[in-house]
Amino acid sequence: MTTAPPERPAVFSTELRELAGRFDGRPARLADVLAATRGRGYHLLLLVIALPFVGPVPLPGFSIPFGIVVALIGLRLGLHQQPWLPDRLLRRELPPHFLAKTLRGVSRIVRVLEALARPRWFFLSDWEVFQRLSGFLICLSGLFLILPLPLPFSNSLPAWTVIFLAAGAIARDGLFFVAGILAFGLSTAFFTLVAAGGRYAVEQLLPWFSAGG
Repeated sequence: MTTAPPERPAVFSTELRELAGRFDGRPARLADVLAATRGRGYHLLLLVIALPFVGPVPLPGFSIPFGIVVALIGLRLGLHQQPWLPDRLLRRELPPHFLAKTLRGVSRIVRVLEALARPRWFFLSDWEVFQRLSGFLICLSGLFLILPLPLPFSNSLPAWTVIFLAAGAIARDGLFFVAGILAFGLSTAFFTLVAAGGRYAVEQLLPWFSAGG
């Protein structure tokens, strides 16, 4: 007897557009967004936060606070606990039209993910071990975002890790989980090379400064 695949969840670009219409023209709080998405809000919130960073040009002014939010959410997911954000942040009002405009822009990009994401490889998406691992990888990606490096792709590689893992959790797509692991591997390799290059540059410059002194 074969087991029927689980029902596909609601398309999340549709959810984003519905939220945009709900909050259009009035102030909103992050707490309102989380309540409106019926428990899936933290993964949707991760998508909203990460998608602006997919371009090669880093956004250091925004990556630090958003990276902290990503790291906090990922840590709680990794500990298999309800994600948590400071009450002050959840209750802070966003300007009118800001959230609606952001959600509409994100929903257009998410359509590309929808064409690929679907329920599959459920042993990855539904197993607690992989869910915890996904959370910790999201947490580490948030820490990568916090690094104020003016280098191309220093934001985009961690952002793609978060996007793949969050989209995989929403769509119950284990293949996206694998894509998230690969993106995290690229991020780790990138920052390792940056650290090694920085150390080499320091070692080369120290004799020059010593001689000059």
